[in-house]
Amino acid sequence: MKFKSDIDIDFADRQQVLDLLNVTPASIIRDGKLTKHNTGVYATDIPVDPFVGSASLDYNDAEARGYMKLDLLNVHVYKQIKSEEHLVKLMQEPDWTKLYDPAICAQLIHINNHYDTLLKMPEPVDTIPRLAMFLAVIRPAKRHLIGKTWKEVASTVWDKVEGEYAFKKSHACAYATLVVVNLNLLCESA
Repeated sequence: MKFKSDIDIDFADRQQVLDLLNVTPASIIRDGKLTKHNTGVYATDIPVDPFVGSASLDYNDAEARGYMKLDLLNVHVYKQIKSEEHLVKLMQEPDWTKLYDPAICAQLIHINNHYDTLLKMPEPVDTIPRLAMFLAVIRPAKRHLIGKTWKEVASTVWDKVEGEYAFKKSHACAYATLVVVNLNLLCESA
């Protein structure tokens, strides 16, 4: 069975999870050399490069051969949530103007490197659906939508593009919620 994508799983502390699992680190080619992937692992047997200590295939070759990579991601936002009630409070509509503060935006998960792109959108990101669309627009397959109105973006942003990295609507909405939690945490601590 061949897989066309990996699975991303967020944790407050990925090392705690890695300590419990028997996994092989994934590999990536950087500067022409096979090196250990930052977050990817394989839970199934895969050939290992004894010099690198990770998979002997880079993750693209491994995917083409039917190996499925898991990306175990550290999301430090989770460590700041005190309780279920606190989380519910953090999931409420944020002060959207804070998104446009460069210092705050730089600290936000998933959009921290995209402040300039945020400013290129002709209408503000001021709702969770718009934030979800923005998260999709910054992916390679949808960058052509940068600078379009939200109505124009909405008309094609969720269309699948074969062979290109794009977000599904469900993923973008989930990540948008995480950004909102992160934004509210930053505002709460300010």
